[in-house]
Amino acid sequence: MRVFKFGGASVKDAEAVRNVVKVLQEVGHDNTFVVISAMGKTTNAMEKVVAAYFDDKSKLTASIQEVVEYHENILADLFDNKNHPVHARVKLLFEEVKGFLTWNKSPKYAFVYDQVVGYGELVSTTIVSEYLNKVGIPNAWQDVRNLIKTDNNYRDAAVNWERTQNEISTKVDMSKLNITQGFLGSDDNNFTTTLGREGSDYTAAILAYCLNSDSVTIWKDVPGVLNADPRNFEETQLLDKISYREAIELAFYGASVIHPKTLQPLQRKEIPLHVKSFVNPKGKGTMVCKGVGISPEVPCFIVKRDQVLLKLSSLDFSFIVENNISDIFKLFHDHRMKVDLIQNSAISFSVCLDNKFNGLKPMLNELKKRFKVVCHEEVSLYTIRHFDDNAVKSLQNGRSVLVEQRGKETVQLVVK
Repeated sequence: MRVFKFGGASVKDAEAVRNVVKVLQEVGHDNTFVVISAMGKTTNAMEKVVAAYFDDKSKLTASIQEVVEYHENILADLFDNKNHPVHARVKLLFEEVKGFLTWNKSPKYAFVYDQVVGYGELVSTTIVSEYLNKVGIPNAWQDVRNLIKTDNNYRDAAVNWERTQNEISTKVDMSKLNITQGFLGSDDNNFTTTLGREGSDYTAAILAYCLNSDSVTIWKDVPGVLNADPRNFEETQLLDKISYREAIELAFYGASVIHPKTLQPLQRKEIPLHVKSFVNPKGKGTMVCKGVGISPEVPCFIVKRDQVLLKLSSLDFSFIVENNISDIFKLFHDHRMKVDLIQNSAISFSVCLDNKFNGLKPMLNELKKRFKVVCHEEVSLYTIRHFDDNAVKSLQNGRSVLVEQRGKETVQLVVK
């Protein structure tokens, strides 16, 4: 059996949904489990709903209505019968969102975030599932929250693999085409959890692992895994084959095509991952599998924007050693700051961080009690795997390099 994952761009409007049907018709859909993300930029729109709930309730109704109208337009295009049951199903889902925001008493942002934002996936899969039925492709809609069980670390939940394996084994009938959501799970109290942004790829890998899938295919708007993101670099090259190890390295450094968590369960069972274009389904794409390195072997460029560079030095010129570094990393953990690069000398310590959970300001207040702190916000972290001199020079040209770090296969530059 196979697992397919379609991202937001592949279902961004009615025409895109029709194209998903074409892809399934062209490559087949027997013994297939399909994971679908929220439509277009719906996750961003749902995040605005959460922001309005906490920061400015006068904007809450309008922010929800914006999401409702976006999906109503897609529904109107796909279903000419205004009495089709899909309209009522989608309306009910949005009523659930409004209901939660009315009765919720929790002040915790991460909890509210997970209960609200996940409706993007629930709505998108409802629409796609009903449209597949309409065009003669019967399928079973699955609520992935009944399948993937997690802890309650909202916004970045960890999978309970034993429970998840049991739920999937007992609730999934692979004689049918199954449609489900990416990104979501549920905790012991059946509250919705999320697996981290871009977690739909990870969902596909979890399902593939538990179902002993033959393969996973991620359908993208690019021809496969490229050696650089075409949105950030002018010249890119398709990678035909990548080993699990190399792909995990690329994902760790921030390659946007593959979610960092996705490859680990696939590698354990040696399940190949295909990254292919939903525009050209028969294109060769990229295969990630057991093997050595990448083919062709060319420099691979990755950029992470909106990073934070901290430079810490001791107030009394004492060494920054194990006990200091241990305390520093505990602060990073407590404030949910992701470390992307570190560099230290005897009396200084530099670190590039991802502030995705907005823990920077309270953390800085604590650091300044013990260290001299220089903070550079809105910096970019460039990583080049399999670098050569020309590749490095192309990034250094005209940029202010704050930190440079080189290894045998990788160079990283923090630039302003």
